Amino acid sequence: MKKQITLLSGDGIGPEIMESAKEVLQVIAEEFNHDFIFHEHAIGGNAVDAYGEPLPEETLKAAEEGDAILLGAVGGPKWENHPVYQRPEQGLLKIRKSLGLFANLRPIKLIPALIHASPLKEEIVAASDIVIIRELTGGLYFGKPSERRDNGNSVVDTLSYERYEMERIIEKGFETALSRRKHLTSVDKANVLESSRMWREIVEEKAKKYPEVTVEHVLVDAAAMKLITNPASFDTIVTENLFGDILSDEASVITGSLGMLPSASVREDGLGLYEPIHGSAPDIAGKGIANPLGMILSASFMLRDSFGLEVEANAMEQAVNEALEQGYHTADLDVKDGTLVSTKEMTDVVIGSLSARSISDDICYMYV
Repeated sequence: MKKQITLLSGDGIGPEIMESAKEVLQVIAEEFNHDFIFHEHAIGGNAVDAYGEPLPEETLKAAEEGDAILLGAVGGPKWENHPVYQRPEQGLLKIRKSLGLFANLRPIKLIPALIHASPLKEEIVAASDIVIIRELTGGLYFGKPSERRDNGNSVVDTLSYERYEMERIIEKGFETALSRRKHLTSVDKANVLESSRMWREIVEEKAKKYPEVTVEHVLVDAAAMKLITNPASFDTIVTENLFGDILSDEASVITGSLGMLPSASVREDGLGLYEPIHGSAPDIAGKGIANPLGMILSASFMLRDSFGLEVEANAMEQAVNEALEQGYHTADLDVKDGTLVSTKEMTDVVIGSLSARSISDDICYMYV
């Protein structure tokens, strides 16, 4: 298989963890006879420095022409005082909107080797296995331009949705639930917001097409509490942009480290942008101590969802699990009696596990 992958390393620790993912993908390509062609482009603060804008046209064009996109992270204090249009985060918002990446998928699944790192009790989090599906290109973040009024004494932000925007993300929620445990939790604020009342109406309409799926409506505040008190009760959650942003960050704490979690932003035709959910961590950038596993797992997410390479994705994920089970960890992970390693060393451990697995598989094949 030959695939063009657009690499957007971004800012902070982005270049370091992207290099890790690239190295692991190169091993996968060699072991499984694929041809991954990497094209690197600027986004975020580094793009502002080089081009004066957070998403240059050549970056957007490369993303459109590629088969998938890997993103490291954007942002940092260096650009905090820039005008809004030059803020690194605007590059991320723009690429999502321009490419029509309307669905953000965040799997929240506890890794057994890290169960002790969760701030919640083991009996509460042990069975957690959630996918949060967040609408990504509408809502409060993309309404009419915010404005200050009354000499700066009042402000207006606009929450706006078209029906089709709600329909397609809700449809994605049902399809995802159908492929999992067939339980969909729709999160809204229908007791207050008209947009949420419209959302709930559409969920009920779509539910008729999916009689196998059990649907539950939960208000966002109740969902926030239940994610902490009983996360294992959730299967698939679908919600609008702002609520999804907040709830997915809250749910990520269940696993004990933001550094471990991948995400995908996708559209109907399979094009996806894959990134770890953590930030650019400028305080540790360049020190070689960042956790590369969220980026590596984002790459495995890409292999499975955009390229249909289930075996290869499983191999990468198992290699990550084996590294953690053996006690290897970066500074962000609280692993008792483990071995503290650098970004490069953790990457090498994962690659070593992949190579050992490949050799073992070849030997087994020879003697079958």
